[in-house]
Amino acid sequence: MQKAIYTTVGIDELLSHVQALKGVGARFVQMHAERNVDDGTYRLVYTFINVRAAQEQIAQDGSYAIENLVVEGIDRYQEIPSVSSYYPAVFPFENEAHDLFGLAITDMQIDFKGFFYQVSTAEPMSVITPEVKAAREKAMKVRAAAEAKARKAAAEKAAAAAAAAGEGAAGAAVAQPATAAGSDAQHDEAAAKAALKAAELEAKLAAMDPEKAAKVRAALAAKAARDKQKKEA
Repeated sequence: MQKAIYTTVGIDELLSHVQALKGVGARFVQMHAERNVDDGTYRLVYTFINVRAAQEQIAQDGSYAIENLVVEGIDRYQEIPSVSSYYPAVFPFENEAHDLFGLAITDMQIDFKGFFYQVSTAEPMSVITPEVKAAREKAMKVRAAAEAKARKAAAEKAAAAAAAAGEGAAGAAVAQPATAAGSDAQHDEAAAKAALKAAELEAKLAAMDPEKAAKVRAALAAKAARDKQKKEA
């Protein structure tokens, strides 16, 4: 059975992780780029397999692991170091990410200078449709409104709790009410965070394909029902 291991790394950590994989004999499999519909950032996934370790693991229990290095939140103009000095076979994937997504990959051992593909539209995978743009803008507005509402609610509850604590008499007699007020403030802050998390999820769903969003909602509803049954049992 194949297992996929994903390790998220920063751009400045990428080469050191690749060097470590090279050092243990891992082979390069592929690299692919993705664009985040919500905020327009990019994601790179580098896939490797340690053949010797995989063979030993297969002999033991029939399983083996594919290792993936994931670089998230890449800005289109952010420089990304090429890993071709460790794995020359990455050159078609890096040139593809440059030509189709417009990503700035530096120091490629084999660089086609933007002519790896012949395309009618420059960097076609960086072009967004009006529908996707509208969905992204809607998601950003929903998220911003939810964050502002949650911050306001948390501030109001904290102010109310502080005022309630300040109105009590000094000394041990007021220690318990003050603690209760602090507990209420913590509860309200947790509720505000939960509301913010729910609003962020709703923003992501709003930016998804409607059919996919419906499936996600159904899965979440089913999970909530299962959790409720467990709690009541």
